[in-house]
Amino acid sequence: MTKRPGRVAIFEQFAADGIKHMFGNPGTVEQGLLDAMGQTDMSYVLALQESVAVAMADGYARASQQPGLVQLHTGVGLGNAVGMLYQAKRGGSPLVVIAGDAGVRYDAMDAQMAVDLVAMAEPVTKYATRVTDPESVLRVLRRAVKIAMTPPRGPVFVALPADVLDAVTDEPALPTVVPSTRVLPEPALVARMASVLSGGKRPLVLMGDGVATSGAQRELATVAQLLGARVYGVNSSEVNIDAADPSYAGNVGHMFGADSARIVGDADRVLIVGTYVFPEVFPTLSNPFSRDARIVHIDLDAYEIAKNHPVEIGVVADPKLTLAALAVELGHQGGAAAAPAARPVARATAPSGPPSVLELFTERLAQQAPNDLILFDEALTAGEPLGRHLPAREPGRFFQTRGGSLGIGIPGALGAKLARPDQPVIAFTGDGGSMYTIQALWTAARYDIDAKFVICNNGRYRLLDHNIDQYWREQGIEPHERPGAFDLTKPAIGFTQLAASLGVPGRRVSRLREVDGAVAEMLSHRGPFLIDLVIE
Repeated sequence: MTKRPGRVAIFEQFAADGIKHMFGNPGTVEQGLLDAMGQTDMSYVLALQESVAVAMADGYARASQQPGLVQLHTGVGLGNAVGMLYQAKRGGSPLVVIAGDAGVRYDAMDAQMAVDLVAMAEPVTKYATRVTDPESVLRVLRRAVKIAMTPPRGPVFVALPADVLDAVTDEPALPTVVPSTRVLPEPALVARMASVLSGGKRPLVLMGDGVATSGAQRELATVAQLLGARVYGVNSSEVNIDAADPSYAGNVGHMFGADSARIVGDADRVLIVGTYVFPEVFPTLSNPFSRDARIVHIDLDAYEIAKNHPVEIGVVADPKLTLAALAVELGHQGGAAAAPAARPVARATAPSGPPSVLELFTERLAQQAPNDLILFDEALTAGEPLGRHLPAREPGRFFQTRGGSLGIGIPGALGAKLARPDQPVIAFTGDGGSMYTIQALWTAARYDIDAKFVICNNGRYRLLDHNIDQYWREQGIEPHERPGAFDLTKPAIGFTQLAASLGVPGRRVSRLREVDGAVAEMLSHRGPFLIDLVIE
């Protein structure tokens, strides 16, 4: 291999791994790296703030099922990106994040911008390291890609000092080998799992995004049918089961453990697949399952199995292969004759009376949108109309925020569109969430990324309203005026004007009679377009 600087060699490694986009925000200590990139075919997607870059890479990774590459500017850039990296870690997004620093030779100086990058990154990544030898740059990058892409997937971080990248290396660029995790339990264990799960009067399935990562949606639905079980999403932000499947009953709580406990407390047979249990901010400290519940947990993340609550059988295995084998065994044991779920599944019904602006908008969008529409949903408190009119049915066409942080809606949709350029992509976000990463609209305009954005504008952090209402009930506090910090109307944000200043046209919709024209204009417009949908 010909000797060349590490700053050149790394792009040979990225090319060997088929990585075509780098999402980032530049800085001085990365200038040599970015200069070298100009001689390659890699596309640099410029973000005006680092959290936007991470969120775009997150959307790209989720839609493409390939690693998303992010470039950050040393400690200040990493600091700006921490919130989005936390979301990526909680959601299992395979990101490869690189950041420069001035150089190994300056470590003892404690100079401007000096910081322990690895220590900063470790809490919000699956793996973090710093390269200090020019002959190991590509080796470490391959290790990073491998770790990011090996389930349980997640973001990884590599610090690349400028003097290490300036040094020459003859290290070869080779495609990264991602080990296969398509492992299947031994037949005796599959038979035991089937025996434990069979015969229940109140069977329950709890699922998460490990199902989507494995491509196990069909197998999960088959097992649920054989068990006669209700299916609830837990850490579920993608299509893990068709929302129209009769066994699907919705999601457990994401904020208060008591909500999840009410759902799982009467189950006597529980199958947990591809998720941790449970994802609430305020979880129940006691075991929410009944004493007689027999529980089987299947996941490729051994850490999450029986982490908080005991299970009878824990299996570190591929969900798709394991569920397929379990379905066969259940059939042999008479699972096809299982009784249906004992408790009827509650389905969302359309509200009575005249439709709201949001209700009519989602209805008209469902009627007019192409069949291959991809939705990126961050508007959680406005999600019921979306679920009614645009339910998450096909894998790869629905992505939702996860990890508890705001701001992924707009940039996540941009990343998804870059990954799937031939499919229409629409993001739904809130007025509060959109302002975390509104700079992403500039990136959409700069690269003419043909994604659409709907801001559900209620003038508040509405989720906080719901949460404090519950807090008051739990604490026995009389309801009163909510904190002024939840209000976003003083002054009101002019989203269409703000979008226009960033190069994206838009339209404000506040009346029912404006809905039809707005939906038609959004869908027919070529290039990025924003709807300011006033819903209150």
